[in-house]
Amino acid sequence: MPGKTFYLTTPIYYVNDAPHIGHAYTTVAGDVLTRWHRQRGERVWFLTGTDEHGEKVLRSAEANGMAPQEWCDRLVESAWKPVLRTIDAANDDFIRTTEPRHTTRVRAFLQGLYDAGQIYEDLYEGPYCVHCEEFKLPGDLKDGEGEYAGQLVCAIHGRPVEQLSERNWFFPLSKYADRLLAHYEEHPEAVEPASARNEVLSFIRGGLTDLSISRSSFDWGIPVPWDPAQVVYVWFDALLNYATAVGLGDTEGPGVEQYATTFPADVHLVGKDILRFHAVIWPAMLMAAGQPLPRKVFAHGWLLVGGEKMSKSKLTGIAPATVVDHFGSDAFRYYFLRAIQFGSDGSFSWEDMSARYTAELANGFGNLASRVAAMVVRYFDGELPAATDPGPAEDVVRDSAARAVATADEKIGALDFSGGINAVWELVDVLNGYLTEQAPWQLAKNDVDRARLATVLWTAAEGLRVLAVLLNPVMPKACAALWDSLGAQPVLGDLAAQPVADASRWGQLPAGLTVTKGAVLFPRLED
Repeated sequence: MPGKTFYLTTPIYYVNDAPHIGHAYTTVAGDVLTRWHRQRGERVWFLTGTDEHGEKVLRSAEANGMAPQEWCDRLVESAWKPVLRTIDAANDDFIRTTEPRHTTRVRAFLQGLYDAGQIYEDLYEGPYCVHCEEFKLPGDLKDGEGEYAGQLVCAIHGRPVEQLSERNWFFPLSKYADRLLAHYEEHPEAVEPASARNEVLSFIRGGLTDLSISRSSFDWGIPVPWDPAQVVYVWFDALLNYATAVGLGDTEGPGVEQYATTFPADVHLVGKDILRFHAVIWPAMLMAAGQPLPRKVFAHGWLLVGGEKMSKSKLTGIAPATVVDHFGSDAFRYYFLRAIQFGSDGSFSWEDMSARYTAELANGFGNLASRVAAMVVRYFDGELPAATDPGPAEDVVRDSAARAVATADEKIGALDFSGGINAVWELVDVLNGYLTEQAPWQLAKNDVDRARLATVLWTAAEGLRVLAVLLNPVMPKACAALWDSLGAQPVLGDLAAQPVADASRWGQLPAGLTVTKGAVLFPRLED
């Protein structure tokens, strides 16, 4: 049996509305990390999908005059799957919680817990936030303002909670508190960043209450196997997608090997508002079933617009296509991962993105690629010359490339995307400075300097090769165009197959390659 696959998941997204750039931000981060691991030579499985059950989805469907399944089908096909193409996500699977492969495995998992005495019946009474699909504790609420003055509202959504009283089935979450604390003490890397881990530990130490895992007031969900009058609580249903998508409980067929080689996840990427579900409830569920625990839950911050969390309901939700149609998918991917420290909140503004696009992509990386290709075409008829006169200046470029590879691999592997991209960008700046200092356009004026001109342009092209490999996970379209411009494909093979660790091995571009000046990688845009 093959070894462990690097397995990464995004949250599965609610289909109560179309996606905004906050959703795309998480998916892009997952896509960049999985592309990076593929270029490390690892087998990878990248899962995303949609969460389609629960009261919030039911109400959205009813408000639009549709049955919930029709609503989900329409949104998934018209909005959620297309956004993956918009942002160039290369996911391996897309799970829907209404699929039989999920619902069947959820019911089997729940029946197993019930048979093992891990489920009991009791009365639930208390506040519930439909927007979070979460039973709230007193500390999760705050006093409402404006139209909600005098009411208790959800601290995340700012909307009134509803008081529920239902006879439900419960999972004994409280009895797993000590085991969870012991796990995180032994494996502090299992929740990151440190601020998220501290929040989880504080929450557990504050005392866990048992979890209602069914609802009886509506029927849009997976029926409880032994009590079909109730449906499975949407979070208990949804969290299991990470296991059902890779064969949870299968005893025959391909799911057996896939589960054995893929589960548990190496990284669950989540927004910080759903951290507790993933770092408290989810591992407790797995403990109860005797399943291995996720290796890392990483909670990133919120994208803020006007100082508020991005939200469709507050009219601050921006569709990914709105940004991509103007700047392109590569710029979208680059901007959100370089401009915002992953794990912290970050503000989005059109002005900042436009400024970075112009300075860093158009004038920095794009202009560098265009200048080098244009000079090889002009001075050597498009044939990459040989480097015959290397000196200290070339050593600086080579050493900078080695540092970029080592630092970027360390940073991106640790989910420090901005740190990794910054390390690569130092090479961009070194190469631009190298061209300015060596002035190949001046060398071209004198036949005596022909060897030096050849060395400078080969060195710049070799530096671009390193950049293409390192930036491919971040900006796959631009880097594919650069790879083609360098003529590297026939000799070195597919760009996506270039190992990160080997990128700094100097001298991989042989003289004689056909270099072409293609379209500008990042054309200047109208304001």
